[in-house]
Amino acid sequence: MPFNIPILLTWLRIVLIPLVVGVFYLPQTVLAPMQQNVAAMLIFVLAALTDWFDGYLARKWHQTSSFGAFLDPVADKLMVTAALLILVHLGRLDTVFALVIVGREIAISALREWMAQIGASKSVAVNSLGKFKTACQMVAIPMLLFYAPLTIGGVTLFDSRVWGTWLIYVAAFLTIWSMLYYMKLAWPQIRERGVH
Repeated sequence: MPFNIPILLTWLRIVLIPLVVGVFYLPQTVLAPMQQNVAAMLIFVLAALTDWFDGYLARKWHQTSSFGAFLDPVADKLMVTAALLILVHLGRLDTVFALVIVGREIAISALREWMAQIGASKSVAVNSLGKFKTACQMVAIPMLLFYAPLTIGGVTLFDSRVWGTWLIYVAAFLTIWSMLYYMKLAWPQIRERGVH
């Protein structure tokens, strides 16, 4: 297993996952509810930043590896899934939206693995639609973890509950759209080889 700074950042992202969840299980004598929200949001944002930095550094320093290419999306999916589950648990996200997003990730991961086995992985490579879906998701989740209006001097400048909810709806819609798009790209291979 290769070990370098980009892979270390990916491992850090995995280590941060239980912390995002764990802050909500701390007694309120340790962290008040709003402090839990802020802590979870900051930990998630830090984890999301490691996702950007590990890829950037791996390319810049020519430290890409097959292990890193495997571990990075696994860390991303674990991070998003854990955050979605805690949001469902807290009543900030409907179960249906979490199932749509997580189900799509499982289905597309399986599709990509199968396409790689038959030598057609480029057909389902990540595209701009998938990246936009991920961006919406990665902005919506911290907003829903924070889950409060941002108020200065008694004036509400921004309500993360409203914006986070709408963005996660957009992410869920794009999740379905991108899954259908990937399935369309893979369909000739599926039809030719059949599913046995």
